[in-house]
Amino acid sequence: MEFLKMHGLGNDFVVVDEITNPSLANQSLPELGRKICDRRFGIGADGLVLLLPSSKADFRMRIINSDGSEAEMCGNAIRCVARYYVEKYKPTKRSLAVETLAGIIKPEVLENNLVRVDMGRPILKPQEIPVAVEEEPVNIPIEVLGQKFYFTAVSMGNPHAVIFVDSLAKIELEKIGPAIETHPLFPRKTNVEFVEIENSKKVKVLVWERGAGATLACGTGASAVVVAGRILGHLTEAVEVILPGGSLFINWNFGESVYMTGPAEIVFRGEYYL
Repeated sequence: MEFLKMHGLGNDFVVVDEITNPSLANQSLPELGRKICDRRFGIGADGLVLLLPSSKADFRMRIINSDGSEAEMCGNAIRCVARYYVEKYKPTKRSLAVETLAGIIKPEVLENNLVRVDMGRPILKPQEIPVAVEEEPVNIPIEVLGQKFYFTAVSMGNPHAVIFVDSLAKIELEKIGPAIETHPLFPRKTNVEFVEIENSKKVKVLVWERGAGATLACGTGASAVVVAGRILGHLTEAVEVILPGGSLFINWNFGESVYMTGPAEIVFRGEYYL
């Protein structure tokens, strides 16, 4: 099986093109994802990303997390596959339509390995995120490991719990992250973002991804952070989101799509023996 190793701000993926040369038809994808993503016994990645044919878009993207679960959408992964597709298939346009479990997502490949993505409109209704609260999911109290936090729930096609804190230095991500991810308030688990505000145009974020754990960056997470920050009145329309792997630039006007801009890098090509 031929593959490409790519990353978006250190959120890394094994990318496999199944559009013209399918090789995984008889494979168990959860098991394969766990094996390939293992950093000692496999290639090593946060996720296995497949490009597949689509009848309603340029191609379809599937994402298998390192624990074998499937993600609806991943902002960093979609930037990577968009760059790959444009360089491999050389379409006449640089704006693409990509089918995902979260719907059709529209990335545009720019210069200097940057990709701008129309992430769609955020989902804010509790039952659609989903989060088990009746009221608007803004500043909801949650207690884990003897600590109390307040989260705002947002879906960018996948669920996020955004928590604003005074200092990221006080956050024990490896303990608190999984406790919130698997909390009963989140019937399909959740991604978790801890946010420290530098000013209304710049934030620092730590990410705990559902199914992958601590990652260096998360595109849907950065988008959810800005949506939550705008709802709470903390942030402006255009925000630099500083993640451990680098910065993403997010734009959101109320009632409109979220736009995310960031890099997509190719690391190496290789062959994996099934």
